[in-house]
Amino acid sequence: MNNANKSLHKAKSAKNDEFYTQLSDIEKELKHYKKHFKNKKVFCNCDDPETSNFWKYFELNFEHLGLKRLISTHYEISKPSYKLKLIRDTNDDGKINKLDIIKTPLKQNGDFRSSECSKLLSKVDVVITNPPFSLFREFITTLIEHDKKFIIIGNMNAITYKEVFKLIKDNKVWLGHTHPKEFIHPDGSVKKFGNICWFTNLPIQKRNEELILYKTYNKKDYPKYDNHNAIEVSKVKDIPYDYYDTMGVPITFLDHYNPDQFKMLGHLGSVGADGIYSFANAIYIKGNKVFKRILIKRKEK
Repeated sequence: MNNANKSLHKAKSAKNDEFYTQLSDIEKELKHYKKHFKNKKVFCNCDDPETSNFWKYFELNFEHLGLKRLISTHYEISKPSYKLKLIRDTNDDGKINKLDIIKTPLKQNGDFRSSECSKLLSKVDVVITNPPFSLFREFITTLIEHDKKFIIIGNMNAITYKEVFKLIKDNKVWLGHTHPKEFIHPDGSVKKFGNICWFTNLPIQKRNEELILYKTYNKKDYPKYDNHNAIEVSKVKDIPYDYYDTMGVPITFLDHYNPDQFKMLGHLGSVGADGIYSFANAIYIKGNKVFKRILIKRKEK
């Protein structure tokens, strides 16, 4: 593939992996984190800041949230890009708005992995953005390596990526509150998803809420897997209150996961190296394949 074709291929791949988050979805999630933004430097490092709803949300709420600084970098495929910065009422008109935005050229292309963006990342407090789904694993690893707080959007199937699951299992990352359903593609079309969620490492109240259990265990309703010593619980609401051994539950369980109530053991039904589901690694009940499951145990009080 020649250089021109490589650039075209990268451009197409970037567009196919680019989905814009709607302002209403940002508002629904971020309203739960207001106290975490006061006097903080917020970085949106996977955005087109001049059109991004993440930038728009923080620009409009800069004073209300008590932000110290807002920074966003723009990504270009093969040329230097720019960053936007909002710090204070620079023109002394008594309010913080678009007139106070400072636009500065970057020497590099704005890729979050670049040395320039890494340096910016090292100086901020909280990262809020919607990274490319194909780079989610690398993106969240970068944030952890820099010891940053974050609220980011990702595919729920990323839970079973080796790197991401370990973070969840070790209580270093957890799911947020809401599930965005619709995103805007660069061509203006609406793309619908059924498996998108927010990932965060900021403390949220829902992690302290105990899941109410009312089902009782019996062998008929809770069969064991053919190839693993655990019972199948196909719906989160059906987790039995009187069973304290290993259970396989859907990945949607993480919306209800309270580390004081349950212990997370592992997951089944996906390839560890790349997180892609494979029938070769599937789990079975009476010869029938079962989709991804998280292995948990109840904690005894």
